[in-house]
Amino acid sequence: MAQLAVNVDHVATLRQARGVSYPEPVAAAIAAETAGADGIVVHLRGDRRHINERDVRLIRKIVQTKLILEMAATSEMLGIALDVKPDCVTLVPETKEEISTEGGLDLITYETHIREIVSTLKNAGIDVCIFIDPSLDQIKIAHKIDADMIEIHTGAFCDATTKAQRQKEFSRIVDAAKIGTKLKLEVNAGHGICYNSIKAFKGFSEINEFSIGHSIVSRSILTGMEQAVRDMKKLISAL
Repeated sequence: MAQLAVNVDHVATLRQARGVSYPEPVAAAIAAETAGADGIVVHLRGDRRHINERDVRLIRKIVQTKLILEMAATSEMLGIALDVKPDCVTLVPETKEEISTEGGLDLITYETHIREIVSTLKNAGIDVCIFIDPSLDQIKIAHKIDADMIEIHTGAFCDATTKAQRQKEFSRIVDAAKIGTKLKLEVNAGHGICYNSIKAFKGFSEINEFSIGHSIVSRSILTGMEQAVRDMKKLISAL
């Protein structure tokens, strides 16, 4: 069965909306793990718009499964990762203008730089994942630079408004996952996945882990974090 990594960024977004000290992402992480999450994801952005360094360090101390740190491939973030030592780093693109991460990392353009970051992290004993569009050329470079895994960007599929668009984008995900698996990369998927779109992955065995945040945090406002995670775990177990 595929695993579930729960992203708690938007618990911090709610906190930052009022400029107060609550809710605590660390509390959400504990609740998510209690409900069966297989990992906790946080994205420490350069502008600190939601998760901050305190959050990352607290969650590193309490997490019982694994901590996945999403970050841009900058010298600042590399230094923090080497100090905090998450179980895995997911390298993502990042711009100040975006609301959330838009698109996968462009390895064709930044291959040399990303290769150096990957090597440094792996030498420190940290697994490295590349957040990537479902592009065969990008996946081949991820393999070439010795990444441990890829996370396929599922946003275009999840945001598609017509049946034809959904089918087209899902086919791209399927093809990407198959080539990733063939290249011996661990294949994960994430971005925009909700309680409805997850059902499309039924019978799709190539995905090792789903990284899901916004939809779980949104549901948790109404049901509580533990129930929201259990609901998603149940759907994943039925795939």
